[in-house]
Amino acid sequence: MLHYGALSVAARRRKEFAGATLQDVHALLCRLIEEFAPDAMAVENIFTALNMRTALRLAEVRGVVLLAAAQHDLEVHSYAPREVKASVAGYGHADKRQMQTMVRALLSMTETPEPADAADALAVALCHLQAEQVRRRFGLPHQNTVIRPRALSAAAGVTGRTTGIRTSGTTRNKLPRILSTR
Repeated sequence: MLHYGALSVAARRRKEFAGATLQDVHALLCRLIEEFAPDAMAVENIFTALNMRTALRLAEVRGVVLLAAAQHDLEVHSYAPREVKASVAGYGHADKRQMQTMVRALLSMTETPEPADAADALAVALCHLQAEQVRRRFGLPHQNTVIRPRALSAAAGVTGRTTGIRTSGTTRNKLPRILSTR
């Protein structure tokens, strides 16, 4: 783990201009991608049981995340919240505190990752690492949604090419660098 955190947006800024918040998310992700040069991005699926307004806001943010990934030629792997919890905590209904504790233990951190959203993003990265290890070991296809940069670029009408876990290389025995968002 090289870096983790959560973007905090002031309530005043959210009310001023919703696009400004999305612009902040995009700028932060682009900066982190450029700084850490990940090989892939792991994101959490939108939890559909949320209220409609929250689901729409999360979909907007997800769109910005996918745009940043496409602009930097990153493959995006998507995981369901329960899949992440089961992978990291061994229980698909683990609460925030349990996830923070497990992330801390798995990454041998000296302190519990705060805020809980940052720990959740690290958990998504851990879930992806575990899925990649299994997939590579047994030669399996990707089970989760994989968005390839060129396909996303064409669909979104863009051209051209956060922070999770980074390891070196992409050979059979080494895992890719991963940027994880939640």
